[in-house]
Amino acid sequence: MLELRPNCECCNKDLPPDSTEAMICTFECTFCRDCVENVLHFVCPNCGGGFVQRPIRPKEMLLKYPASTKRVYKPEGCRKIDNSS
Repeated sequence: MLELRPNCECCNKDLPPDSTEAMICTFECTFCRDCVENVLHFVCPNCGGGFVQRPIRPKEMLLKYPASTKRVYKPEGCRKIDNSS
């Protein structure tokens, strides 16, 4: 069962369970679409894998299987990559 983490690990933006901006890797590391595209360039800083859009759990299922409330915030792993060289 996906945790549905509540925030972006990179910028700490809130990502509620119904967010279409939430992206996850195979280990459920969670980031916002903006950080995935513009900071991480589609590579997870934790595992090196790629990302997919996090699925949205139906509201009736959220009652039985609520989203996680544990925030993971690791900005030190989210340095903008300089591609100008």
